[in-house]
Amino acid sequence: MAQTHDHPGERAAPDPIRLLAIRDSPLSVDEVFAAVGDSAAGGTALFVGTVRDHDGGAGVTRLGYSAHPTAEAELRRVAEKVAADFPVRALAAVHRVGDLWVGDLAVVVAVSCPHRAEAFEACRRLIDDLKHRVPIWKHQTFTDGTEEWVGA
Repeated sequence: MAQTHDHPGERAAPDPIRLLAIRDSPLSVDEVFAAVGDSAAGGTALFVGTVRDHDGGAGVTRLGYSAHPTAEAELRRVAEKVAADFPVRALAAVHRVGDLWVGDLAVVVAVSCPHRAEAFEACRRLIDDLKHRVPIWKHQTFTDGTEEWVGA
């Protein structure tokens, strides 16, 4: 049977951006997943970024994230662009700021679309554009006591 895009659920939702935030409190995968629930979505893609214990061959003990005052506005612009480029039913993105330890959640993004391929592509664009365009900087502390700013 040929696929038709005549059903409203096959198109983007009128207002798909459900949750955008930059927070200094722990992030919740459940909150982000719940935010993108949509009965017309056949695919939901979710990405979780965590603090890892190494970078560039050096051991990492913790990270400190800082955000520019315009970060939330830029996050909204990124989300709006993704929603304009894909048939997004629902979208959510949250990023943590402050001190984080190995294993802590740094970022959680999710996108629901009518089909899985669209959801994967939109989610990948969302996290990639967030990392490249939203002014959030990472301060790494290494196991040997040295420190480094990334993205500043």
